[in-house]
Amino acid sequence: MASYQQLDRHLVAVDCIIIGFKDGQLNLLLIRRDLEPYRGEWSLMGGFLRAAESLDEAATRVLLELTNLSNVYLEQFHTFGSVDRDPGERILSAGYFALVDQVKASQQLSPDYSAHWVPLTDVPPLIFDHNEMVRLALRRLRHRAKHEPVGFELLQEQFTLSQLLKLYEAIFGQAIDPGNFRRRLRKMDYLEQLDQKDFKDSKRGAWLYRFDAQRYEQAYDQGIPFFLKP
Repeated sequence: MASYQQLDRHLVAVDCIIIGFKDGQLNLLLIRRDLEPYRGEWSLMGGFLRAAESLDEAATRVLLELTNLSNVYLEQFHTFGSVDRDPGERILSAGYFALVDQVKASQQLSPDYSAHWVPLTDVPPLIFDHNEMVRLALRRLRHRAKHEPVGFELLQEQFTLSQLLKLYEAIFGQAIDPGNFRRRLRKMDYLEQLDQKDFKDSKRGAWLYRFDAQRYEQAYDQGIPFFLKP
């Protein structure tokens, strides 16, 4: 049996698919690559694993460097290891998707990376296998959104039901019947109606809500499932 020193060595990286939501659509945060190969091309935000950190710690660091955000939803969803995925070196990459409040994230983006939001429905050609990463991340997000309240991570703390409906339509890429959607929401005790209204879209205003994570955990412990689908 070969010793560790006799085995092939590979570089390990993390790549972050950073997703936001604004004006009724999901958006992806991209940067311009600043090194060869493909300098100046569109890329996901990524970096190499350091010796003293875990993959999760590396992804958290990469996200913090770009957005200055911490404590956001961040999930490893796939490992990309094709032999020829990077022409410069053999690199294995752990793909993570992050769900952020786009308004908040945009206010504190680092100016060092020429970061830019693009609609998730209109992603340009990206370097390496990054387009495939985005496709698989969206597939995982859609699965999670059916069974867990991860969608609320993309909203501001207070939101209207219409904004919530538009969010789930954007996630699933199709229209959702408003009546059925609201009936499902009424069964969720962890969706709290506030004593405030949003008057941006109408004179009558729309009631504001917030997601109560503690109530959700209690419902989950009691075996009450979360299920929203188009």
